[in-house]
Amino acid sequence: MENKDNELNHKTRISRLFKLNKASGEIDYVLFYTVILLVAIGAIMIYSASSYRAANELQDSMAYLKKQLVFVVIGGISMFFFMTCDYHKLKNSKLVVFLIIVTITLLLLVFLFPPINGAQRWIQLGPLSLQPSEMAKYVVVVYLARSLDKKGDEIKSFWKGVFPTLLVAGIFAGLVLAEKNLSITSVIMFVAFILITISGARKRHLLTLGGVGLLAGISLIFVSPYRLKRLLSFLDPWADPRGDGYQLIQSLLALGSGGFLGLGFGMSRQKAYYLPEPHNDFIFSVIAEETGFLGGIILISLFVVLIWRGVIIAIKCKDNFGTLLAMGITSVIAIQAIINLAVVTGSMPVTGVPLPFISYGGSSLLFNMTAMGILLNVSRNRVKW
Repeated sequence: MENKDNELNHKTRISRLFKLNKASGEIDYVLFYTVILLVAIGAIMIYSASSYRAANELQDSMAYLKKQLVFVVIGGISMFFFMTCDYHKLKNSKLVVFLIIVTITLLLLVFLFPPINGAQRWIQLGPLSLQPSEMAKYVVVVYLARSLDKKGDEIKSFWKGVFPTLLVAGIFAGLVLAEKNLSITSVIMFVAFILITISGARKRHLLTLGGVGLLAGISLIFVSPYRLKRLLSFLDPWADPRGDGYQLIQSLLALGSGGFLGLGFGMSRQKAYYLPEPHNDFIFSVIAEETGFLGGIILISLFVVLIWRGVIIAIKCKDNFGTLLAMGITSVIAIQAIINLAVVTGSMPVTGVPLPFISYGGSSLLFNMTAMGILLNVSRNRVKW
């Protein structure tokens, strides 16, 4: 009897901690545990992928892991906070304006710092750095969810509905593009297109936008010589194996070397200065090399589960704002994961999109975990089927 009382008290304490009562509903535990698993796998594989480089250059094999763990803790605190904070507060116009002003300011501040590898994307904060574009993609989602929810049937009008919405998203995308970050620019515009579509925009407007977007993408590739080189190297990486095709070739070698079960944890050969950034955008290549086809499929399956739960949360949400917010957050993760996996497998040109929760990068992890907190909060306001 005493044990049962203790068990009930324990459950009561957990419910109070996360405010999981019948009135507000429970979070989606499948999504919650999936995110925790992805973050844990990311931390473990960042250590494995970066240890060789860190030991040689920084005399500490755990240097990159230590930095990432700082953001795991901060991101975890942020996720739990937003998980318990009512997402409807994000509809507040003053808060949305504040987020937009702060984000645009941060996007402009990056130009005060020296470029890294030819791109100005980071604000240096001592030993750590902040990448405002990671924040921008989610601020755009919050703005679009609120704006499209407020517009209602006005979205069927191009000039009153579609154009003003795209204009704000375009401003953010333009600032990110100025930082030489075409990948996140594409993510922002793809998400904007998805949310406008599910809001009920007319098909002719969507077809027009799709055509304009395609032409703009092609133009940006041909205007910048380095982007054109990337495209040509993607079509035939072996034409320049020591130049533009080098990174993709090394990635394919890593994927092929893993076989079905992999070489074993920490046994990757490609991370030993063959892959230029094994713990960043090409971390999946190291994962596949060390854990094989099986490990790669398990990781991809976790992303499929996350996206599936995100879509279900969006569909089952009781209000339109929550639906748009959930779909926007899920779309960001889905698009980034698809692009990253397509790049490392040679299915599309090389571009700098990190694998969410897995790739090294504090800003990406922090804002992704914050977004998951919001999505988990939306999951509490759902219709039971």
